[in-house]
Amino acid sequence: MTYSAAVQFLYDLRLFGAKFGLENTFKLAALAGSPQAGLRFIHVAGTNGKGSTCAMLESIYRAAGLRVGLFTSPHLVSFRERIQVNRRLISETEVVRLVAEIQPLLQQFPADHHPTFFEALTVMALKFFAEQKCDLVVWETGLGGRLDATNIVTPLASVITNIAFDHQQWLGDTLEKIAAEKAGIIKPDVPVATAADASEALSVIKTIALENRARLVIVGQASRQSPFETNNLETGATPVLRLLGDHQKLNAALALATVEILQPKFPVAPEKIRAGLADVNWPGRLQLIQTSGGQKILLDGAHNVAGAEALRATLEKKFADTRPVLIFGALADKNWPDICRILAPLAAKIFTVPVASERTADAHALAAQFHSANPAAKAAAFHNLAGALNANENEPFVVITGSLYLVGEALERLGLSPADGGERGLNEWSAAPVLR
Repeated sequence: MTYSAAVQFLYDLRLFGAKFGLENTFKLAALAGSPQAGLRFIHVAGTNGKGSTCAMLESIYRAAGLRVGLFTSPHLVSFRERIQVNRRLISETEVVRLVAEIQPLLQQFPADHHPTFFEALTVMALKFFAEQKCDLVVWETGLGGRLDATNIVTPLASVITNIAFDHQQWLGDTLEKIAAEKAGIIKPDVPVATAADASEALSVIKTIALENRARLVIVGQASRQSPFETNNLETGATPVLRLLGDHQKLNAALALATVEILQPKFPVAPEKIRAGLADVNWPGRLQLIQTSGGQKILLDGAHNVAGAEALRATLEKKFADTRPVLIFGALADKNWPDICRILAPLAAKIFTVPVASERTADAHALAAQFHSANPAAKAAAFHNLAGALNANENEPFVVITGSLYLVGEALERLGLSPADGGERGLNEWSAAPVLR
């Protein structure tokens, strides 16, 4: 089997959609030898900031000398981004091997209960991390938490970054319902840390934690603490955070609270914590690059309202003296009218593009929405990202935002990814509503 054939096999698993529930994943993991049994996890759920918080935790524990597995989704360009050990992407050879080994296991399921792409991927990742003898696995949920395939593990700590509106068609149309799904990762007697501050969401998290006798640590505004304080850092030793945005300080506070919870099991010295935060890397999230021609490009996957508000706050604070050109594309099933409304005042020129997905929003509709929100701005639709980039190659500052699909395409076109983009289709999926 070639790598391209393995990717095609995984792509074909999209036919089975994304069924919520744990039965298939438990059974598939058991057939694979229950690799999760010998691993230790930090399980991370939430609406925004999951990936950044995972990247911070991984970087801190790697700086402390641990062998750390990292499981995240979606990928920006290459499927291999989803499974990493000490920030090294799983190799093409290992992907081929794991696909070949899981194929006969998948055949033991009836056609009407066939594992999905994400269920197969979850077990592949568990198997790989066990084989790699990881000391710790930073384990991000795919969607939700309660019925997400990743929820077959019992972690050392659970983390819920925040609760905001996204994926309402699957997780529920209120913050309480969404919080109940995310808080489904809370396990009996396993401590949990959260930066959620919406009162209705936090109330649900508190109730579920209490029911599970899970110690709850709250960081950020809801705890009335400074978002970037922790007992792990010695007085006067202010940490340097590589990632842009004040919201990343809150993600860092959450990561540090998690590290503090786990100090008895994984002690980390203050200097290692600072080194980890200073070295953390998470592409496509407020990632600022400069081209050889001197142009600054900011890439950010602001794909929901909360993400758009965080991007706007960063631009207004960090780039107040610069008026960027905005290039935007979104998926049709996102709340793009409100995202456009939030971002429209930031730019005098706004160019919309389709996203390389069958679920893309119409670029002309996006442009019309931006013009309605900011009539003074020039808003126009392009056929593709390449055209929009070429038309603005002499602009000093360009912001490319919206869907992570678009950010991934930008990374590829700017020569910042080794992959060719042919694997982004693995992010495509459909799902049935959550059964309550």
